[in-house]
Amino acid sequence: MITLGIDIGTSSVKSALLGEDDRVIASVSRPLSVSRPQPGFSEQDPQHWWQAVCDGLDELQAHHGKELAQVQAIGLSGQMHGATLLDAEGAVLRPCILWNDSRSAPQCEQLTRDWPPLHGVTGNLAMPGFTAPKLMWVAEHEPQLFNRVAKVLLPKAYVRWRLCGDYVEDMSDASGTLWLDVGRRDWSDAALAASGMRREQMPRLVEGNAVSGQLSAALTKRWGFSRPPLIAGGAGDNAAGAVGLGALHAGDAFVSLGTSGVLWATTAAFAPAPQSAVHAFCHALPGTWHQMGVLLSAAACLAWWSSITGMDEAALLHEIDPNTQAASCWFAPYLNGERTPHNDAAVRGGFVGIENGCTRADMTLALLEGVAYAMRDAKQAVAGAGTVLTQADLIGGGARSPLWSQLMADVLNIPLHQVAESDIGCALGAARLAQLASGLSLDQLRKPERLHTFEPRAERAVLHAQRHRQWQALYPKLSAFAHA
Repeated sequence: MITLGIDIGTSSVKSALLGEDDRVIASVSRPLSVSRPQPGFSEQDPQHWWQAVCDGLDELQAHHGKELAQVQAIGLSGQMHGATLLDAEGAVLRPCILWNDSRSAPQCEQLTRDWPPLHGVTGNLAMPGFTAPKLMWVAEHEPQLFNRVAKVLLPKAYVRWRLCGDYVEDMSDASGTLWLDVGRRDWSDAALAASGMRREQMPRLVEGNAVSGQLSAALTKRWGFSRPPLIAGGAGDNAAGAVGLGALHAGDAFVSLGTSGVLWATTAAFAPAPQSAVHAFCHALPGTWHQMGVLLSAAACLAWWSSITGMDEAALLHEIDPNTQAASCWFAPYLNGERTPHNDAAVRGGFVGIENGCTRADMTLALLEGVAYAMRDAKQAVAGAGTVLTQADLIGGGARSPLWSQLMADVLNIPLHQVAESDIGCALGAARLAQLASGLSLDQLRKPERLHTFEPRAERAVLHAQRHRQWQALYPKLSAFAHA
């Protein structure tokens, strides 16, 4: 069977055609931009997602129309937490407030104070990136608009609605709203009420491998499908990446160096650990959950540094001498605050310890180290929540760099496996969920090929363990400065 996976990311929309032999026939990407109208704000226009989806599928039809026509099912992946607000007619009321928006920190404090069962029901701390506090912010600052909200959709659910006209969300993405009873896999009426919302404003819930709808007749004709494809429930981006990697069973793990950073561990049961700022979410598959440590800025740090220096990322990485043991300065990667382990929306990052002799290459290496050290923080938090990782796959745009991949293995002190098609892992996972929705069994899913294993180098692991302890002194100082 041929399936199509569509990933609504933060920096781009990717679409991948997956063929009969489980090979990627073609993939396309369309860039997205983020609007930052005020400090701490992060927004996107949902119409831009839809236009990027349409442009990508138009390109696939132009160059791979025969294969596209045979698509049986479509799977969706998407950036999590974004608040897309629709009125009773389905019109978008305002730009979507994204996962890395920090404006709702006061509402997080209010929700935590006023609804004590929060942690036990949702399995997570209230963080500004989550959806519920965003709606509380809208209620306080845009009350007339809030009163018109008929539906709240996450990014991929909005795209699904444009594809088939149904309001549906999967369990993994819904877990990031603070409205889901994650253990029961259902909306929590108490959680909704605590933030001024109602169940009828939520989409219908399905599992990620279930059928959620069918492509509309008009779009079926537009893109030349031989019959209307089914649309799978899909997954939040990290759960989709896990499906793409085959991280389906307890103990499977991966590290993602995307715009944000993620350390993922699949679990067989709901295992909340909010005291460590570790996320406990539903997986995209029934009866499966996961723990996750999250960095708000990972590869985004390198993209930011590229924009500052005026050099592309590959050129910056090429300047670094691979034999350099450690940077001569330090970098804290808190460009948008931080989640695990600090849950601090206000803290900001920067370079520390710069002297006259520092070069651009020194600063780039410090940036790579800073992200790796923050990932080590997340690994320690997940270990404190009961999950000790011994190896992991490595995905995301940052995983294309052998230098950064080896550094990450040294810092985490575990083997990291670079896998094929890691740059489209979420779209690939979405396509595989579409396979499952079409009747493929779970044990028929193929794991991607491991291209290379980065083994930690013993002497570098010892060095970076020492440097990590020194680096950890930066956060308290930066946080105190931000909160002064």
